[in-house]
Amino acid sequence: MKIGFIGLGNMGAPMAANLAKAGHEVLGYDTAAPEPEGVIAAASAAEAAADADVVITMLPNGQILRSVADQIIPAMRSGAVFCDCSTVDVDSARAVAEQASKAGLGALDAPVSGGIGGAQGGTLTFMVGGDEPAFDTVKPLFDIMGQKAVHCGESGAGQAAKICNNMILGVTMIATCEAFALADKLGLDRQKMFDVVSTSSGYSWSMNAYCPAPGVGPQSPADNDYRPGFAAELMLKDLRLSQEAAESSDADTPMGELATRLYRSFVEDEGGKGRDFSAMLPRFVGRSRA
Repeated sequence: MKIGFIGLGNMGAPMAANLAKAGHEVLGYDTAAPEPEGVIAAASAAEAAADADVVITMLPNGQILRSVADQIIPAMRSGAVFCDCSTVDVDSARAVAEQASKAGLGALDAPVSGGIGGAQGGTLTFMVGGDEPAFDTVKPLFDIMGQKAVHCGESGAGQAAKICNNMILGVTMIATCEAFALADKLGLDRQKMFDVVSTSSGYSWSMNAYCPAPGVGPQSPADNDYRPGFAAELMLKDLRLSQEAAESSDADTPMGELATRLYRSFVEDEGGKGRDFSAMLPRFVGRSRA
């Protein structure tokens, strides 16, 4: 399959490299990042998209997605599929899908979960919105880049699933960090707390798979001085998207709103930018109730 891949940053580069390694012809474009091994350099986004069977984008936000869509949709051949793997607002995902459909293209919004490690290892989960034929076309590529692809519904459903998932993740990580900080003050050994909580009703992905306490549970960014697997500023971005969606759909999400405020303070006022989102633990350890 001939693939155009636009956006070769920390996530996009290993995803594109895995597709090339699997034998696909991949033309890549990024305004700053170099092409990974096996990926052919294109001079522009439009050049990467021309004659491709599938064009995949991995971009920072909805505004940039809309701008790139304006460049590449006219260059794509009829019947090709535009698959956006960025995490953006639902409105942008739906607008780009409508634009692609009017041009005779298939369109998917397919944000991912699994972080940089998942992109490198080909173990991402794709949450996909769009029509069934387009999903069937891209499914073999999802199988190379990830371990699971769930067709969630029509255009925008993939972004909706990602936003809801990451709102849960942000809230549960804060609760997990708060609990460890409380355990410290109560004199409870962190390993003992993990042994209890990880096998009882406090079980969560944040505790069991991505424990924020160094030296406890499986290896995680906490064991690497909180260098990001998933940066706090990206969690803040996703939480803000959740609150934009909540406002537009009149949904009551008080925990999501509070998590957004806490991550905003952490990232913008407390030196959390560039640290893993689990670095909320030392943030809570260093604070008192007052």
